[in-house]
Amino acid sequence: MNPTSTDILTEVRKRRTFAIISHPDAGKTTLTEKLLLFGGAIRLAGTVKGRKASRHATSDWMEIEKQRGISVTSSVMQFDYEGHKVNILDTPGHQDFSEDTYRTLTAADSAVMLIDSAKGVEAQTKKLFQVCRKRGIPIFTFMNKMDREGRDPFDLMEEIEQLLGIRSYPMNWPIGSGKQFCGVYDRVKKRLELFKGGDHDEIEVREVSGYDDPLVREIAGDYLYEQLQEQLQLLDIAGDEFDLERVASGELTPVFFGSAINNFGVQTFLENFLQLAPEPTPRNSTQGVIEPTYEKFTGYIFKIQANMNPAHRDRIAFLRICSGKFERGMSVKHVRVGKDIKLSQPQQFLAQERDIVEEAFPGDIIGLFDPGIFRIGDSLTQGPALEFEELPTFSPEMFSKVTIKNALKQKQFLKGIDQLTEEGTIQVFRTTVGFDEMILGVVGQLQFEVMEHRMRAEYGVEILLQRLPYQFARWVVDDKIDPSKFRINSLLVKDKKDNYVALFENEYAMRSAIEKMPQAKFLETAP
Repeated sequence: MNPTSTDILTEVRKRRTFAIISHPDAGKTTLTEKLLLFGGAIRLAGTVKGRKASRHATSDWMEIEKQRGISVTSSVMQFDYEGHKVNILDTPGHQDFSEDTYRTLTAADSAVMLIDSAKGVEAQTKKLFQVCRKRGIPIFTFMNKMDREGRDPFDLMEEIEQLLGIRSYPMNWPIGSGKQFCGVYDRVKKRLELFKGGDHDEIEVREVSGYDDPLVREIAGDYLYEQLQEQLQLLDIAGDEFDLERVASGELTPVFFGSAINNFGVQTFLENFLQLAPEPTPRNSTQGVIEPTYEKFTGYIFKIQANMNPAHRDRIAFLRICSGKFERGMSVKHVRVGKDIKLSQPQQFLAQERDIVEEAFPGDIIGLFDPGIFRIGDSLTQGPALEFEELPTFSPEMFSKVTIKNALKQKQFLKGIDQLTEEGTIQVFRTTVGFDEMILGVVGQLQFEVMEHRMRAEYGVEILLQRLPYQFARWVVDDKIDPSKFRINSLLVKDKKDNYVALFENEYAMRSAIEKMPQAKFLETAP
């Protein structure tokens, strides 16, 4: 029986699909685990303590992640909480994995920005925030580690506004910080949430008439009470007003203060987030805007991951459902290849644990077994052929020439390069003059290490990487491209789609080329 748009709407309204963005070490893995605990998805939070961790985070499953104690790939997790279906896209926080992270952000309807209260807005956060900003999606901020000595909350808010260009509205406000941190005042519900217990792991909620209630002085003490009064009065007079429309358009970020490792403020954050965050949103396609309630099933592949299970050497394509109802075993049109395919082994994830999924709805992310037929950006549909907006390819910042140690392993080498390119781990370029040489481009050094590790572990190939001096890549769009104009401090190459790409050693070389070729377009993302 075909589902009606009413059935689909009921399911869509339950769903919240978001990505967590942060700089390394801001506590993202911890926050993810605590959210999963609330959903009953895991019983024990195995926090990552670094390389020597004996128990690893639920979302960190790849061998190199276990060795280094960081999230290298983007995984996806689903849990239920108070009538909502929550999909968390756990993006790698490490600065070297932004290409995969950028793509993952296209599958999210909102983002949670996690900030270390001692460090403020860091470089990686800024980069990821810009991608969210371009899409105009709502951003919710969690100021973490309030139980440690950190910066003044006003300084943190000002930094968000100065560096990121987004206004902020604190939903709650800290009472002290570091060793003096005793909880938060909830500005919306007019109540205190207190940080209690021997290990500060208990939360006590006290209703008050306002922040000037005598109970606040009794609990906080004279000094913290005076400080809190001053700060909250200033916020009431000079701060932004809460405006859900501005939140929805990405112009205002609700801010929550807490400590994920102590589980403080996480539940309050989750409950507010589920009320304020958008349900699955429409997506642009070649057939116009596709609403989630459109009765025909549609979706697109935003990520491909090979060898999630090394024992089976499998490849999983991650699909974001955009409309309609997904059912196990259904036939859909694979638009790029023009063929109907059957989706017989769909999976949903809690990191290493997978469940076969019988049905799923817009906003859900499912894993499809990929025998090598999918590419990033592929559209699947039950209705008319349509393609969703192509996912952008971002400009790499580091480059290496790659060769293999054993020429007899050429076939395995090319297969590995091909699969890692499709996953978005690396970008491959070929030289246009002289010998045909292969150049790899990545966003950060760690991607080269992952590449070497995976080529050796998964494909049995030892490679040699020779670093090149280039720092910038720009796609060149011009009717007549003269390779001779790219000889000094630059190199002209082609990407896998035969687009011309200019690599530059420095900004001066890039500016010179742009001035010499005024008729050409130099693009930061692939055309």
